[in-house]
Amino acid sequence: MSMDPRLKLYLEKWRWYERGSLPWNRARIHRHMLRREAFIRFPVQGNVLECLDDGRLVIGRGTLLEPGCWLTIADGGSLEIGAGTFLNMGCMVAVQDRVTIGDNTMLANHCFVSDASHRYDDPDRPVTWQGFESKGPTQIGSNCWFGVNCVVTSGVTIGDRCVIGANSVVTEDLPAGVIAAGAPAKVLREIEFAHGG
Repeated sequence: MSMDPRLKLYLEKWRWYERGSLPWNRARIHRHMLRREAFIRFPVQGNVLECLDDGRLVIGRGTLLEPGCWLTIADGGSLEIGAGTFLNMGCMVAVQDRVTIGDNTMLANHCFVSDASHRYDDPDRPVTWQGFESKGPTQIGSNCWFGVNCVVTSGVTIGDRCVIGANSVVTEDLPAGVIAAGAPAKVLREIEFAHGG
């Protein structure tokens, strides 16, 4: 007796999107995080467990992922999140090939980081079937702070100790130690660091 194709498709979608909610998978994710001395608050979306299992997702000590984070990594891709980093509620990181986020970096609610974007240039195929293209790895330095709803696009490198204003879209490289904002994000000024002594 064969399965109804609609039911089969539904079950495949359920497995893909809901696998992180299964209690035994949650326990396995917690075990991975415990080994890394990091913490994750559920729900989490994406292929987190599979990528932790096979080493394509590396999470540093003291990192915290808040509820609603979505980490999705394509086959062959890798995501490295440094130590002490904080991804607030609803952040999404989508990886085609490689994304790195440095140590002690904070992403406020609903930030999006990716190394690829959807193709849309084939008029004979629906956009949802056209796949992705990448301009290269996306790299975020250490000790950066991103305001609410920031977007970091494909192939961008952001230096250490940057502050990115809320609702900004980073489409080009940013040097270390700057405040940037806007869509597209532009450098507003260099940070004046306080020095004790």
